[in-house]
Amino acid sequence: MAKKVVATLQASGKEFAKVIRMTKSPKSGAYSFSETTVPNDKVKEFLTKR
Repeated sequence: MAKKVVATLQASGKEFAKVIRMTKSPKSGAYSFSETTVPNDKVKEFLTKR
């Protein structure tokens, strides 16, 4: 299954970027990471919003 996903992303993955954002939990103070895939032209917009 992984080979199929990699082959699909190689063909169409050039227009997208994987963005990893670190957020701090207000309750426990621990950090967590959230990964999303966004189009290249929307990366700055995604990182500026909270």
